[in-house]
Amino acid sequence: MSESAVPTASGLVDMVGALAEGTVSARRLTEEALHRIAAAQPELNAFRTVRAEAALAEADAADRRLAAGERLPLLGVPLAVKDDMDVTGEPTAFGCAGAFAPKTADSEAVRRLRAAGAVIVGKTQTPELGQWPFTEGEAFGRTRNPWNPAYTPGGSSGGSAAAVAAGLVPAALGSDGAGSVRIPAAWTHLVGVKPQRGRISTWPEPESFHGLTVNGVLARTVADAALLLDAASGPHPEDLHRPARICAVEAVRRTPRRLRIALSFAMAFTATPKSLDPEVRSAVERLAARLESLGHEVIPEDPRYGPIGLTFVPRATSGVRDWVARVPDPALLDPRTHEAVRTGRALGGLALRASRRAETVLRRRVGEVFGRFDVVLTPTTATPPLRIGALAGLGAMATDRAMIAACPYAWTWNVLGWPGVNIPAGLTAGGLPMGAQLLGPADSEPLLLGLAAQVEAAEDWAALRPGR
Repeated sequence: MSESAVPTASGLVDMVGALAEGTVSARRLTEEALHRIAAAQPELNAFRTVRAEAALAEADAADRRLAAGERLPLLGVPLAVKDDMDVTGEPTAFGCAGAFAPKTADSEAVRRLRAAGAVIVGKTQTPELGQWPFTEGEAFGRTRNPWNPAYTPGGSSGGSAAAVAAGLVPAALGSDGAGSVRIPAAWTHLVGVKPQRGRISTWPEPESFHGLTVNGVLARTVADAALLLDAASGPHPEDLHRPARICAVEAVRRTPRRLRIALSFAMAFTATPKSLDPEVRSAVERLAARLESLGHEVIPEDPRYGPIGLTFVPRATSGVRDWVARVPDPALLDPRTHEAVRTGRALGGLALRASRRAETVLRRRVGEVFGRFDVVLTPTTATPPLRIGALAGLGAMATDRAMIAACPYAWTWNVLGWPGVNIPAGLTAGGLPMGAQLLGPADSEPLLLGLAAQVEAAEDWAALRPGR
């Protein structure tokens, strides 16, 4: 992005401060965001829906409230949400083709953003029903990586990641069912937070994809991510999961105590071939050394994943089956989606119930590592970003094998429902971003975010942006 395209205030925290001080208006920030989106859309294709007229009206309303002295955490800030979240008056196509009816109510996460004063400029691209770590589809084309348009930004929150990495918006909501916030964050040099299950409501779903999928945040800095996380967090009365509230903003201001960190390169068993790219391994080892230089103890140790992979497929494919029932024209869906539906039907009874029951045992087994360590550090992905079209035209099984080979590290934490934070790990020799995960037990977002902020202060990764 050229210097002339840099927004008046480029970060979420910066924008909130400038709006409160009156040095910029919500309308100007929104106009600038809409201009950047329009300019980038032909190449990046980050947005499925742009709410230009509605967003400007929301911005004008925010300016009136600011002028009257009202202050809210996000009042007047332009933000984006992934197209699996309902926004009143807009369809929720979730990456699918077809004529979806406009929604008559906001999802709970969007409602909370509005309650905090945010201006919703649009809904970002996602692959069909969020199934893949690339953001491409017959319904909308290809979403590209701002760091190199020949590569994918990842998925399934690829549109949100591309929009934030390119500076179109300061931050965005995404969702994460198998790494779908953390993977695109890794591949676009962002902070990506997959919070504790239930931290950000998935309502109108009491839980999403049988507990695998949570809503999360993408931003360029830990402070920005924490601000958005706090604003979006909180339950709907009918949510199945209701963790105790945290304050992420306060957590990032606290320097963590000396921590014991397990450095792990192990991959959970999937019966498919996979290996770690040497550049990714070196990047994570460099971050481990950085953590040691900050006073933490880093020791090689692997969580005991055991048969966790057997519990993932019934939940994921049953979730796809559930969603397809709402699609207006299933004939337009990708053949791989139909295969997932068939699997979901086969596994949606006894196997699904057994998968849910196994979660408690798996938490004890994997969580044993937190009796000896505070945090687990792993790669976020096994490879740098994939080329656009790398998985196009493959059958369902070949796609699954390629997806697991590229992204074997993130999905285990979705089964467990625990928090994970992607932090930038540097660039490949070819200039492509890589990421590392900080993983913790239940409700450990404050610890993970405080540690991420400490690393960020030493690394200054937000200064590195596409085109600079």
